[in-house]
Amino acid sequence: MKHAELVTFGGSGLDRAAHMRGDADQMAQARAHPRAACLLFWRGKPLVQGEALDQLGLIPMTHGLVENGPGGQVEQPIFLGLSDGAPVFALDISDWTAEGLDLSDVGAFLDRSEQQHPDLPQGHVFAELRRIMTRLSARDAELAAAAKAVIGWHETHRFCARCGAASDLVQAGWQRSCPSCGGQHFPRTDPVVIMLITYGDSVLMGRSPGWPEGMYSLLAGFVEPGETLEAAVRREVMEEAGVPVGAVSYLSSQPWPFPASLMFGCAGEALAREITIDPVEIEDAIWVTKSEMMQAFAGEHPTILPARKGAIAHFLLQNWLADTLD
Repeated sequence: MKHAELVTFGGSGLDRAAHMRGDADQMAQARAHPRAACLLFWRGKPLVQGEALDQLGLIPMTHGLVENGPGGQVEQPIFLGLSDGAPVFALDISDWTAEGLDLSDVGAFLDRSEQQHPDLPQGHVFAELRRIMTRLSARDAELAAAAKAVIGWHETHRFCARCGAASDLVQAGWQRSCPSCGGQHFPRTDPVVIMLITYGDSVLMGRSPGWPEGMYSLLAGFVEPGETLEAAVRREVMEEAGVPVGAVSYLSSQPWPFPASLMFGCAGEALAREITIDPVEIEDAIWVTKSEMMQAFAGEHPTILPARKGAIAHFLLQNWLADTLD
């Protein structure tokens, strides 16, 4: 695909410096580096700044919230890598109660709320990543995606999956080790296929229950153990929409930290147009022509809203419309 790595969260070339993670001396030097910075997260929301909330709100490692502040369920800052030579870490402070602030939208599908911590500079706020992801630079987006996914993994994997004992954070946050049975556990990434299924001049779109009215996206589903990407595409489309798929090809991928997926964008050729949805899986599925999709992207279609900007579905559809998939 011509623009494969231009998808949101992809292609910034972050130096993850994995060789440093297990070296205590190098980690100590990284934390003490004069340009070392930390990205704070609160309840899954990164700290951002700027009038348009288009930059990460990185703070010094010497800041009180990093050294002494309220924590979360991650025991220490996680080393994300070197950004232009400067060490970058991430830390969860979800134990902050945010008293007196609006928390009604936190965790909602559309969270437009912002939370300002009293110990941070004015204009540094916690904001939902999906809301601001397209405003960030490629580097900031990759840092935020990596941090959110790894922090989320630690929150749900504090105990050994082999024996149930409490595990320890090691390798600068990229591994958990069990002191009881010796089990070693690594951050989880779930493979998901998302499919641009076409029949002639039309693309197959679906919607899940609870989505905003009129919002449609490409069909998607988790890859099962022992399954190829091609097989997963054909199975998921058949299960959700009852449409048989022939030739399948890979297009592009996207890290999707909600909570920790890797989306494999694929193209597939439908062998028939008839749709029979599984109401347990999706609420609706329709064929949309290129002209109708152009209307939707322009905000002029009477009933269809396009996939969320920044998601790989939007990216693939945009390239389909521009004929830049190959």
